[in-house]
Amino acid sequence: QVQLVESGGGLVQPGGSLRLSCAASGITFSIYGMGWHRQAPGKQRELVADITDGKTTKYVDSVKGRFTISRDNAKNTVYLQMNSLKPEDTAVYYCNAWNTRRGSYWGQGTQVTVSS
Repeated sequence: QVQLVESGGGLVQPGGSLRLSCAASGITFSIYGMGWHRQAPGKQRELVADITDGKTTKYVDSVKGRFTISRDNAKNTVYLQMNSLKPEDTAVYYCNAWNTRRGSYWGQGTQVTVSS
């Protein structure tokens, strides 16, 4: 059974930092691309950052220079380091594992709230 378990969300003041983690099980982690998506109230889910199995990364323009995605294949874990957080970063953040031949899986989400 595939499981993606996110952690690290919470309440932080503007300008602060958080690190999200997503631990995967039930998949061959190293052959999956991994992504972080977010969904704010009343908005569509959007891709925030993505890292391929070859560790190529991409980011949505609004987080470039502030967020960093990384992966540790030995720990089956993907991270999202979020710095200089803004109120507009407030959303539920979801982890996604994808492989063009084996399908896609989602975590349950973790809430990130940026507020003073």
